[in-house]
Amino acid sequence: MEIIIKLSQFLLSLSLLIILHELGHFIPAKLFKTRVEKFYLFFDVKFSLFKKKIGETVYGIGWLPLGGYVKIAGMIDESMDKEQMAQPQQPWEFRSKPAWQRLIIMLGGVTVNFILAFIIYIGMAFAFGETYIANADLKDGLLIENPAMIKAGFQTGDKILAVDGVQIAKFDNDINMKIAMGKEVLIERNGAQQSIKLPNDFIDQLSTKSEKIPVVSIRMPFVIGAVSDESTNKNLQAKDIVLSLNGQKTKYFDEAKTILDSNKGKTISAVVLRDQKETPIQLNVNKEGKLGVQLGGLGMDSLEKLGYYKVSTQDFGFLESIPVGIEKGKNQLIGYGKQLKMIFSPSTGAYKQVGGFAAIYNIFPSTWSWEVFWNITALLSIMLGVMNLLPIPALDGGHVMFLLYEIVSGKKPSDKFLENAQMVGFVLLITLLLFANGNDIYKAIVGR
Repeated sequence: MEIIIKLSQFLLSLSLLIILHELGHFIPAKLFKTRVEKFYLFFDVKFSLFKKKIGETVYGIGWLPLGGYVKIAGMIDESMDKEQMAQPQQPWEFRSKPAWQRLIIMLGGVTVNFILAFIIYIGMAFAFGETYIANADLKDGLLIENPAMIKAGFQTGDKILAVDGVQIAKFDNDINMKIAMGKEVLIERNGAQQSIKLPNDFIDQLSTKSEKIPVVSIRMPFVIGAVSDESTNKNLQAKDIVLSLNGQKTKYFDEAKTILDSNKGKTISAVVLRDQKETPIQLNVNKEGKLGVQLGGLGMDSLEKLGYYKVSTQDFGFLESIPVGIEKGKNQLIGYGKQLKMIFSPSTGAYKQVGGFAAIYNIFPSTWSWEVFWNITALLSIMLGVMNLLPIPALDGGHVMFLLYEIVSGKKPSDKFLENAQMVGFVLLITLLLFANGNDIYKAIVGR
């Protein structure tokens, strides 16, 4: 069932993005009376799962879910229809239209991608509001478990004050990415401030054998999820919260783990919170420093009631949601631009983390959440828009590059030049596709 849920979200998001991107080309083409011969979701190599001709356009669904396309008459694209291009120009063809109209048609797809992302973020702000913990309320600092963070000099209990000079006001889902993309982090440790400079290949280190461990996370109490059949601590119950071990307070699990590790093979005293009452018990610590239990968790509401954190929730009216959503979209766009810059800088090692379709599939959760789904879809829409703007022939950005040259110089590149450029771009795209998906396979094999 989990696979079905992840796959459903992946295909729904991908289909939505492809259809809207291609509509961004389709609509201005029709407005400028340019003939669109095909409109396809996914690629129809050799055959289609579905197709139907309406007017002059064949609408269909291909079997290869690697993207989609619109085939515009008189345009040199991935179809490489040389036979059509050898015929005399027709007034309904792309090549017959003024350069400014062709530019609008080519920019339509990425424009829709960016607009879609901002609309989603505005809608999310209105529908879900914003839930966060004020950074100032993290009195005991954060949990640091990622090996790359520890190697860089961070410790559990550190408070993150700023990244690259920008103050961190809220602990939310963006803080991990801000640190990963940062160069210098200002922290507070034991009441004193200090700066930690991150290594140039920090983002590569984060993803090496520890990519599933958060960069930072909030410290959680020691909650009993279940007691195993082999455990000798049958006096423990599910939902117990361990308050002290061996006479030492254990507000957080990381504190309890340290005490258990120093008392391997011993019987120690403990106090647990059970049914809102403090209950003293004796616990047997095995030779591995374990109690024979599974960890449980608490929701943010429960953590707030127990006095661990103050959770802030801010709701927005429709008009208030607009600047909030725009700011979120702007930050994501800038953040992805920084990621691309790092990917094209070999010394950072970020290129090793480039992923293909498996990587995209894996970012979707195994449980359905509309909030998570729309958040991922908005980010993917930004990624699709930025990637398509790269000045690579065969991408929208390549076509835009040649059109801008034509507008500025007044000279149109020859069809032969555009055909050769398209072939070069196609080879580049195939290479990038093989590299990205090859990275997925490599990570699956070596467990990275």
